[in-house]
Amino acid sequence: MSLLKEHDLGTPAKPGPATVSVEVDGMPVTVPEGTSVMRAAALSGIDIPKLCATDSLEAFGSCRLCLVEIDGRRGTPASCTTPVAEGMKVRTQTPKLEKLRQGVMELYISDHPLDCLTCSANGDCELQDMSGAVGLRQVRYGYDGANHLAEETDSSNPYFDFEASKCISCSRCVRACGEVQGTFALTIEGRGFNSKVSAGGQPFMDSECVSCGACVQACPTATLQEKSVIQLGMPSRSVVTTCAYCGVGCSFKAELRGDELVRMVPFKDGGANEGHSCVKGRFAFGYATHPDRVLTPMIRERITDEWRPVDWETAISYTAGRLRAIQARYGTGAIGGITSSRTTNEEVYVVQKMIRAAFGNNNVDTCARVCHSPTGYGLKQTFGTSAGTQDFRSVAKADVIMVIGANPTDGHPVFASRMKRRLREGAKLIVVDPRRIDLVRSPHIEAAHHLQLAPGTNVAVVNAMAHVVLTEGLVEREFVAQRCEDFDAWAEFIARPENSPEAVEEFTGVPAEELRAAARLYATAGNGAIYYGLGVTEHSQGSTMVMGMANLAMATGNIGREGVGINPLRGQNNVQGACDMGSFPHELPGYRHVSDDAVRAVFENMWGSTLLPDPGLRIPNMFDAAIEGSFRAIYVQGEDIAQSDPNTTHVTAALAAMDLVVVQDLFLNETAKYAHVFLPGTSFLEKDGTFTNAERRINRVRPVMAPKTGKHEWQIVAEIAQAMGYPMHYDHPREIMDEIAALTPTFSGVSFEKLDKLGSVQWPCNANAPEGTPIMHLDGFVRGKGRFVQTPFVPTRERSTRKFPLILTTGRILSQYNVGAQTRRTGNVAWHPEDVLEIHPHDAEVRGIGDGDEVSLASRVGATSLRAVLSDRMPVGVVYTTFHHPVTGANVVTTENSDWATNCPEYKVTAVQVALKSPATPVEAAHAETRLAAMVD
Repeated sequence: MSLLKEHDLGTPAKPGPATVSVEVDGMPVTVPEGTSVMRAAALSGIDIPKLCATDSLEAFGSCRLCLVEIDGRRGTPASCTTPVAEGMKVRTQTPKLEKLRQGVMELYISDHPLDCLTCSANGDCELQDMSGAVGLRQVRYGYDGANHLAEETDSSNPYFDFEASKCISCSRCVRACGEVQGTFALTIEGRGFNSKVSAGGQPFMDSECVSCGACVQACPTATLQEKSVIQLGMPSRSVVTTCAYCGVGCSFKAELRGDELVRMVPFKDGGANEGHSCVKGRFAFGYATHPDRVLTPMIRERITDEWRPVDWETAISYTAGRLRAIQARYGTGAIGGITSSRTTNEEVYVVQKMIRAAFGNNNVDTCARVCHSPTGYGLKQTFGTSAGTQDFRSVAKADVIMVIGANPTDGHPVFASRMKRRLREGAKLIVVDPRRIDLVRSPHIEAAHHLQLAPGTNVAVVNAMAHVVLTEGLVEREFVAQRCEDFDAWAEFIARPENSPEAVEEFTGVPAEELRAAARLYATAGNGAIYYGLGVTEHSQGSTMVMGMANLAMATGNIGREGVGINPLRGQNNVQGACDMGSFPHELPGYRHVSDDAVRAVFENMWGSTLLPDPGLRIPNMFDAAIEGSFRAIYVQGEDIAQSDPNTTHVTAALAAMDLVVVQDLFLNETAKYAHVFLPGTSFLEKDGTFTNAERRINRVRPVMAPKTGKHEWQIVAEIAQAMGYPMHYDHPREIMDEIAALTPTFSGVSFEKLDKLGSVQWPCNANAPEGTPIMHLDGFVRGKGRFVQTPFVPTRERSTRKFPLILTTGRILSQYNVGAQTRRTGNVAWHPEDVLEIHPHDAEVRGIGDGDEVSLASRVGATSLRAVLSDRMPVGVVYTTFHHPVTGANVVTTENSDWATNCPEYKVTAVQVALKSPATPVEAAHAETRLAAMVD
């Protein structure tokens, strides 16, 4: 694909039908009311010169280049800030306008370095383009007198430079930081000639800048430029693909110079991101070519042996032979596998197919087991489908937004920017979280309520909110009567005194009046939307909480239209897709139970293999069975379970007990330390297929380069299956998607061709919804009627004790992703080189801990050490850390407690003790040295 710059229409589109007819240079055009003259002209094929205007930002009218003449009006108004009027006749090219524009451009050029031929933006500079567009041939003003040519360059950011000498003070970067990103890190300092862009009067790296790239994208010159472009040159071709980080699923143009990736540019037509990005997707792609990547298959007999590189034929034959031998000795069910939420739908699908058809069992699970499996269970019980209800655009119609157990600005930053935009427009915010996340108060945003509950008491809080809705007469009775069932039994339960805000205040820590006020606000919102994350699901009552939120939404009628709904913020790029593709031991693709004879017959007919009607082992069951001796081999696709799963000691003991561990991944991770076969995987830049994001959006993932390993991951899996005696062959991933569509009703209308035509679709995509389904449950629920479920609060077994008096909860940070395998191998380490422990100053003081001290963190299952950071974001008695660095190994301390319905681990509640670390022994000192070296690397 050639490097096609997306057409910039100058100002944003206005909603509504095209009803206003105007004439631009004799060309008729009809546009919606409120459309700018500039945009109307562009839609008629006439691009008016501009510098401060761009269609991703509201009109500003500062550059004075877009002047036009309008019949019947005096002067030369700016076309970007002038709305159209019926019958308006606009002239964009006259001698008067030509002279004015050339004069304006002379002033810009007279204070700009004349280094176009050597400038990094040569060929991609709007100042350069506009000089040609206005016909500027000479500049009458020299460089005598005051100018800005000696301004210094700020190179502090690892990904882009700010070359102040080339800044034209158009304010596009400042406006992008505010309007698009919502961080407001940039301002224009000074006035007149002294005005300049400033990151709060300090270098970019020391400022509030979150390195989302919006300013770089908006800059019309080389003032803000990617270091990669400066070093490698301007790209010459691009491929549209999908980010492989979080569940937002942003679309990007991967721009290349030859076969070398130069930069990732957010795609304006991306359904999930609409031209925005975060630091990870925009800049942190260097891991794909990091020297740590393993590109050759390797095998070894024992995990104490050195790895031996082999060719693909040997690796596949060895893997298949070992798997068959283990089954012959220990039984068909002695092996299984884990699919990846970082790979494509097509790659996930073939792994679960291999396990069911070639392995002959249902021992397949996925990382959603340890993150969002309660979402699948809870929403299926109440609504009938295991996914969120809205598209991301829906938040623009919300009147009250409730964020529960999620930190969108860190975990899902592009969606967070959408949400912050709506909050700045006047929507109200309720945050339910033990930690004071940035959304509680940040520039131009403040939550109406922060319900700072004790970890583990989510269900009590949501029940109390529902109690207020019911007892204060705030139930949407008509909605409930028409569209729901089992309401009366639920109402009797939720009205009980033990569910009142006053009754739960003692153990939730949330003041009753604050909780009542938040419940009233949500119930009377007009449009109330709930967005939630792992702070909901990773609890012993995760499934109960999901059903509790569904109850609350149904009781208030906040389902089935824009601006409402229950919206899980999925963690990994394809965790929704991994679940859709049948990665759970009890479900085939499309969330259909393996015990359903009719469903199983469809798959058996297509696959030519008999399938078992009984569910297989979940991940925790696999570990337990391995230690017990009945589960002997595991195929791990793209998941580092030795770092990401709870109770690390238990996980590694299970891996060490197995006869065969096969790891398919990019890097030799913590799990690979226990592996006998390593099959190198492909990065997203080499993949061809689809990802499904948190809003059920199926996006194309297009290969930017050929697989560096010589094979696609789906090919490897198919060849292993064939080597085990099961015929499985595909020539292209589109054939896999065609098979998925043939077997899965919600995907029956999906094909590569349709995705290439439409850009993306949201499932269900079938005969009833050929272009997808942005909003679920419009006229009725998938299960027929929404089902109210009683959700009694059951306190977690994990309680603070005299020995372990603090409660640890965990989360993510903006610059890092999951276990850090990708982001730790990029410039993002500049922001987060290590996991730290946030501890309240009171808890630190009584333990003699100072800011920056090395501390030990211990629970009843394990201990680790890390640096303490004093913070009042958590209440007294609660500590917080991230889990991005294996040298810390935060999951060494998390326990085996899990959700009652799905076995999702209770990461968010671990009783711990924190103590000042005693002086290091020689062994510990050596460990610290190794750890420091790892951080530097």
